Amino acid sequence: MKQRLTLLFLTALLCGAVNAQKTALIRTYAEETRGTRTHTEETGEKQMLLIHPWMQKRVAYFGDSITDPRNDGSKRKYWNFLQDWLGITPYVYAVSGRQWDDIPRQADKLQAEHGDSVDAILIFIGTNDYNNGVPIGEWYDVKNEEVIYGHRAPKQMVKRERRYMKMDASTYRGRINIALDKVKRMFPTRQIVLLTPIHRAQFHRNDTNWQITEDYANQCGIYLDEYIQAVKDAGNIWSVPVIDLNSISGLYPMMDEYAQFFKDADTDLLHPNDKGHERIARTLYYQLASLPCEF
Repeated sequence: MKQRLTLLFLTALLCGAVNAQKTALIRTYAEETRGTRTHTEETGEKQMLLIHPWMQKRVAYFGDSITDPRNDGSKRKYWNFLQDWLGITPYVYAVSGRQWDDIPRQADKLQAEHGDSVDAILIFIGTNDYNNGVPIGEWYDVKNEEVIYGHRAPKQMVKRERRYMKMDASTYRGRINIALDKVKRMFPTRQIVLLTPIHRAQFHRNDTNWQITEDYANQCGIYLDEYIQAVKDAGNIWSVPVIDLNSISGLYPMMDEYAQFFKDADTDLLHPNDKGHERIARTLYYQLASLPCEF
């Protein structure tokens, strides 16, 4: 009989919301059948059960208010949904209002509290750097140096330009360099994933916290797009996967129709509500399925 491989993601996400008892049964079944072939009586087919690679892992979350459990934009964050669907144990260190220069502190706290007992780290930050007018800066310092080189000729001393990572805490790229240099050195055997900031519209907390929409440049004359692109570039520069939530989450609060995914149509189109966080979580669920959580 003809065989086929059926990819089964054994979580509640594929069939919508299910109760906790069914989810527990699915997880138990997944553990009992991990890596085995089973016979299906109804069809007589053989199936390979492929378990989501992030199932029941320990994941640290670094970031700002969108990840901070104390932020009142929603009752449930994207990582709460992933916890329910995948049984992930979340270690959340995000703090509202923080920028990329806070990532080293969050990494220190993770290591102090859990050591190496973590499987992966997700970093979701950057929108406050845009709002605070942090200059983009440069990735590298370039210097002229001498180096021994030989190719189709005897080796000899030659002059070449050489670039060094620019560790400048006053610029956006410099802050990313500092953060990723530290996190990758601290956790070289752990998966580290960057998430681009999502689109943003107005946030009107009070007279001294009145944030404008993304179609305005910030104090440096820079649009949000450049901060998004820098996170994408960091993926190649630092060899870390990037999930482009700015694009693939579909959240676009610049349109009135998307206000339903954010806290308040009049005062807060920056922070997703429960519905918005569920949309982010669904996106992450499928994107993370293509990445190993451990090495």
